[in-house]
Amino acid sequence: MVRIYIVRPGSTEFDEQGRIKGTLDIPLSQYGSGQVNRTANELVQQGIEVVYAAPCQSAEETAALLAEKLGTRQKTLSKLTNLDHGLWQGKLIEDVKEKQPKVYRQWQEQPETVCPPEGEMLEHARQRVHASLDRLIKKHKNGCIAIVLPEPLASLAQCYLERGNLGDLWQAETECGTWVQLDFHPEAFATDVK
Repeated sequence: MVRIYIVRPGSTEFDEQGRIKGTLDIPLSQYGSGQVNRTANELVQQGIEVVYAAPCQSAEETAALLAEKLGTRQKTLSKLTNLDHGLWQGKLIEDVKEKQPKVYRQWQEQPETVCPPEGEMLEHARQRVHASLDRLIKKHKNGCIAIVLPEPLASLAQCYLERGNLGDLWQAETECGTWVQLDFHPEAFATDVK
C-alpha cells in the first residue's frame, strides 16, 4: 500500500481575489504561508518520506515549507505542469461566469468537454497526472509521500486514485491549503482497471 497525501498549495493573492492561475507563477501570500504551516503541523507525524511538487511557484513554495517542517526532502516534477487556461489565466472566475455563462456551467458539469480559449483540454493534463502518479506508485510501493498540486491537477489526481468523479472544478479552484490522505493499493487497481 502506498499512502499519498494530495496537498493543495497555500493561497496566493490571485486565489484571494478569485482569479484563475493556470500556468502563471504566483507566490504564496502571507495567509497562504500560514495555511502551509497549519498543514505541516497536521502532517508532521505521518511519516512522509518525500514531498513532490508541481513546477509552479505556489506549489514549490508549499512543498519547500512542508519538507523543511517535516524533516524530509522536496522534489519538483516537471511533468506536472498545471492546466494551461489560456486567455482565462488572470481573469476573475466571476467574470467568466458573467460573460460566458454557458461555458462556465459546462466547465462545472462536463469539464472534459471544454477548452479554455487558447488553452488546453483537461485530457492533456489528465494524461500528465496519471503518468506521473503511476511512476510514483511504482517507486514508493510501500511508502508514504505527499504531492503538492494546484487545481485542477489535485482534483484529477484524487479522481484517478479514488476512481471517482471530478466534481465542481470552479469550487475546487478556491480550496487552498487543504489536503487529503489516500491509501492506494496498486494490486487492486491493476486488476480492476484495464
